[in-house]
Formats: sequence, structure tokens, C-alpha cells
Amino acid sequence: MECREQMSESAVVIAFLCISGGFQDAYTYNCRDEVFANAQTGNMVLMGQNFAMGNWYLGIRYLLPVLAFAMGIYAAEKIRGLYGQSGRIHWRQIVILLEAAALFAVGFMPRQVNLPANMLVSFVCAMQVQSFRKLKGSAYATTMCIGNLRAATELWCSYRFTGNKETKKKSLLYYGYIGIFILGAAVGGIMTMALTEKAIWMSSGLLLAVFFMMFRKE
Repeated sequence: MECREQMSESAVVIAFLCISGGFQDAYTYNCRDEVFANAQTGNMVLMGQNFAMGNWYLGIRYLLPVLAFAMGIYAAEKIRGLYGQSGRIHWRQIVILLEAAALFAVGFMPRQVNLPANMLVSFVCAMQVQSFRKLKGSAYATTMCIGNLRAATELWCSYRFTGNKETKKKSLLYYGYIGIFILGAAVGGIMTMALTEKAIWMSSGLLLAVFFMMFRKE
């Protein structure tokens, strides 16, 4: 059990999750009505703006993914509560398997049902961000970058004052994974143009790879 917990914070697992996280955001924005799956702040801004202008349908289009995100957080915590002490499989592997299955289902949804598709992707993103929150012991988010950018820059500033090489290493690690997230978004944008709705299956495949990685020691 202990080795699996460490594996969930390993560099390779976080790298795969970052690529998948960036991919999902690019996918929903480019293929699913310009809705952000991961960064719900953008959806909240657009929701408030549309409600204020009387565009009720558009406001609801941004509201429902926010609600789905909240439900995903709850679901991840529920799984942790039910299977956190399981000796057969780590509870995070259950989360990852559910994420992969949900994204695979999204690939079959035509654009006429973009709203349910966006809700499902937002649900998946929430489960991931709630379940995988550390990179080698430090707080980290795999589906959004603002907190990571803040931490990276704070650590770099601290390094400039103290000269601590470990602090510098952590800062560069944060910046590096931000770059990996951006790479995932770039690949997501390109593949969505080529494969349209089915492009999300690549993200599903990345999550399945993480599922099997977590059976091994770090």
C-alpha cells in the first residue's frame, strides 16, 4: 500500500496526468462549445456575464460544468472513504479507471450533446484534481496551472534570496510540469482538429497507462 501511495506522487505519473489535463481543456474548448473542463474560474466568469446580459441558455451552459466539477470532488472523496483501506487496489486507481471509462464514453457523444459531454469531462477533471494533489510531497495540481505558477515563482524568489539549491530544483520542477501541461494542451488542440469528438480517447489512454503504472513501485 505504501509504495502505491508514493507512486501517485511520482514524476512520471504526474507528467502523464498533466498531459491529460492540458489535453482535456483544449478538447472541450475547441470541440465542445468553448467551455473549459478544468479551469472553472473561466466558466464562472462567462456564466455571470451571460446571466447579467439575460443570455440564460448560455449562462446555464457554463453553470452545469461547474456543478459537475463539484460533484466530481464529492465522488472522489466518497471513493477514498469507501476504499481508502483496501489492500487489493489503491483507491486512486479506482478513480483513474472511472476517469478513463468516462472519457472513452465522451468520445462517442456527438456535438449535439456537447453540454452533457462537457459536464462529464468536468466531473472527471474534478476527480483527478482532488485525488492527485502532490508531486514528491509538494502540493501540485495536474488540471490547472495558476497555483503551480504561483508556487514556482515563489520558490524561485526564495532561491534568489537564499541560494538554496533544493528550492531552485523544486521551482524548476514546477515550471517544467507547467510546460508539460501546455504541451498536452497543444497536442489536444492539434488532435481535436484531426479526430474531432474521438480525440478524447487519447486522454483516456493516458489515464489507463497511469492505472497500470500504479501497480509498480516508484
